Amino acid sequence: MPTLIATSVVRGSRQGESHGGVYLVDLDRQRARRVVDWDTMDIDWQGRGWDRGLRGIAFDGERVFVAASDELFVYSPQFELVASYRNPYLKHCHEISRYRRRLYLTSTGFDSILGFDLDQGTFAWGLHVSRDVKGLRGVPFRPTARHGPGPGNQLHLNSVFCQADGMYFSGLHSAGLHCYTGRHIHKVADLPAGTHNARPYQDGVLFNDSEKNLLRFVPRQGQQKAFRVPFYNPRLLTHTDLDDSRIARQGFGRGLCLLQENLVAAGSSPSTITLHDLDAMQTTLSINLSMDVRNAIHGLEVWPYDELP
Repeated sequence: MPTLIATSVVRGSRQGESHGGVYLVDLDRQRARRVVDWDTMDIDWQGRGWDRGLRGIAFDGERVFVAASDELFVYSPQFELVASYRNPYLKHCHEISRYRRRLYLTSTGFDSILGFDLDQGTFAWGLHVSRDVKGLRGVPFRPTARHGPGPGNQLHLNSVFCQADGMYFSGLHSAGLHCYTGRHIHKVADLPAGTHNARPYQDGVLFNDSEKNLLRFVPRQGQQKAFRVPFYNPRLLTHTDLDDSRIARQGFGRGLCLLQENLVAAGSSPSTITLHDLDAMQTTLSINLSMDVRNAIHGLEVWPYDELP
């Protein structure tokens, strides 16, 4: 089994406390090790996850990219901080996705997706997404320009996934998985409100239905498949005195990656990683990293390097 890398957000944490981190998860030994503890004070502490924690993960050669709310961090595979990048149009970033020589980041606070040039080390492209009478409309912009889109969170864009036929994206309020081809945006599949990590998979769409506490695969035709997010005895949870469904709750599903063609790893809170076999319709493994109800998995990827730090 591969090693996984996961990021977490500690929803509702307070100043002076850790509010997220990066973990390496050994699936064979069923052990997790925190390699980055995120405790910066220079963040906005208002409500829910907000600026807390670390989010999307991507790789380029010997560089590990990890997104925070408004900053892109670059680590070596030994988790030495190499560089970091900011942009005025990057706010409340969620997921990131690398395709060819560009890294794409969801900028939830601007209803936008930004493109980061991996060779030049600059934010070189942006797409502002809005509703019109025909559906969603995308307007490209330069994230180095002063006159870009204004702040907004109409769609709550939280997922981006790129492949040869287009850039797929969705959000809590996007009403579906959409594809941007470079000229037009078209809807690929309907989605319920409150989804995360939506991506094309086989002949359908795979996503975390966070509102219903499910991992779902919905094919174009045939029966959909669903797995329940793990739940724990409430007496085993910690920090429940702060548990408010608007801030933190158990069973919140977020974080998703493929290990094999039919084997999926999904994240949830309190920070748990669960493996599901879509063919056999079986949950094969579940590893808990923390029983702190505020601690939620966010990003989840397969560790691509032979060596561990």
